[in-house]
Amino acid sequence: MQYTDRHNHAAHPVHPAHQLQLEKLSVQRGRDIIISDISFTVSCGDIVALIGPNGGGKSTLLKALTGEWPYQGTIRFQDRDGKALPKPCIGYMPQQLLFDRQAPLTVADILGAHQCRWPVFLGVRQKTRKKLKESLQRVHAQHLLDRRLGDLSGGELQRVTLAFALDPVPDILLLDEPASALDETGKALFYQLVKDLREQYDLLTLIVSHDLDVITAYANRLIYLNKTIITEGPIDQVMAGDPPWLKGINPEMEDQP
Repeated sequence: MQYTDRHNHAAHPVHPAHQLQLEKLSVQRGRDIIISDISFTVSCGDIVALIGPNGGGKSTLLKALTGEWPYQGTIRFQDRDGKALPKPCIGYMPQQLLFDRQAPLTVADILGAHQCRWPVFLGVRQKTRKKLKESLQRVHAQHLLDRRLGDLSGGELQRVTLAFALDPVPDILLLDEPASALDETGKALFYQLVKDLREQYDLLTLIVSHDLDVITAYANRLIYLNKTIITEGPIDQVMAGDPPWLKGINPEMEDQP
């Protein structure tokens, strides 16, 4: 999914010292305060691990960043001097891509429908196929173009879903438990791909994850969120000394809401 006001992205965008800044961000649903008074600043080129207990508001924070949920407070995309920049392009990868596994849809069909209004039942035009291959090539999945979605493995499906989030190449990439369905090898391969994309496109990447052993090998910053920010900073500093709040993370369940 994409949230953007800018569709003409350069092939290799570079954002020297551009920052995402949140000031006193809160989200309330009815009478329930889900997240409260969140403030932090992260930069393009950062891979930020967003962790915390179930119900701590991690997914809610991503929904606020995409504009899906209303919030109070300030979200700014700015340069190194604090000057506001145009609204950034945000790529969002959900926990899973929902579709009917029995439907005869191919990767080309679903990506083609995402790129243009040409009806899927008429097939994918050659010009569009070329663009789709380029999108899949970013995630080393161009060979999956004509495969049925229902025949893809978990790792292959995650790469296709990531290709969605990278079309067009965003300024900010949000990943919500992106590797929860993969084994340890698949997780390592997926996060290495995310790291490679960061280096290639200078992406600011926020990853909701419980996979601390894996994510700490690839992220450079960490935010621990439990309704509000408990701690945040460079990952080596935050994780030093076996912090006691790690015991509050439940790897068996997804974050709700």
